[in-house]
Amino acid sequence: MTGSGGTAGPVPRLDGVEHRMVDLPGLRMHVAEAGPGEPLLVLHGFPQHWWEWRKVIPELAEHHRVICADLRGAGWTEAPRKGYTRDQLLADLVALLDALGLEQVDLLTHDYSSLVGYHLCLRAPERVRGHLALSIPPPYFGFDIRLPVAMARQARFEFVLPVPGLGPRWLRGRHTIERAMFAAHASRPAAVTSEDLELFVSAFREPERARAGSAVYRHFIIPEAFRIMAGAYRRQRLTTRTLVLLGQDDPIMRAELVHGVDDHVDDWELEVVPGASHFVADDRPDVVVERALEFFGARGAQSAAQHQPGA
Repeated sequence: MTGSGGTAGPVPRLDGVEHRMVDLPGLRMHVAEAGPGEPLLVLHGFPQHWWEWRKVIPELAEHHRVICADLRGAGWTEAPRKGYTRDQLLADLVALLDALGLEQVDLLTHDYSSLVGYHLCLRAPERVRGHLALSIPPPYFGFDIRLPVAMARQARFEFVLPVPGLGPRWLRGRHTIERAMFAAHASRPAAVTSEDLELFVSAFREPERARAGSAVYRHFIIPEAFRIMAGAYRRQRLTTRTLVLLGQDDPIMRAELVHGVDDHVDDWELEVVPGASHFVADDRPDVVVERALEFFGARGAQSAAQHQPGA
């Protein structure tokens, strides 16, 4: 499969997973699917793609139709020059649901895709049954000076990535991503193998994808952080049932920094996961699977049974 203006390399194989390209308005999106049952839309964080979920797909697919989409510019989805804004990333998601004929899904997200997921829940709540978000709470946490201080100490790359020219150049260096992101933000050294790491960082050697990664930070992640801390969403109520898993060792988003959320969400819970840092699905896939099956309930399992031959 190819991206816009270059190749992201061969798609890695995972038993039971099928791949296809879905044509959306102005974008060809790569989707990895596995399992029968009720649809579970699964969205990756930065700088990953669908392979982030390699450890959880097999068990989740026993109960759900798992749909892992590569967001605009990531993985094997096209990487156009434009469209890395809040509204366009959300429009991509809605268009994907429409293209797949899915009126409603369960939602599992991580990192910046959690922010896109919250917008889907806010603007089209009828499309989402429940949202399990990893590493990012709902967009109501107030400003806390400890958050930018932690970013300055532990994630200086956050200030480099949005810069045109400099950000893409930084992303094209394998060892900078490895040292600055995965090594510093994973709890278990073996959670992301060298082979996994190569799959995640190799796409950024393609200039179009390096520019896309920088654009995501410049046009969405950084502006969204400022909007949240400024209280931009406090007039909108989140009605979707929500569970947030935060890694106990996450150097940036810690549970004590999450305050001011309760007054704006109907039904939500926050759980701290021991032995996990920012990359929760890599560090503790067992917890992610267990919580997902509990949170999304028996609908997926029941539907999966109905799809079995002779059922």
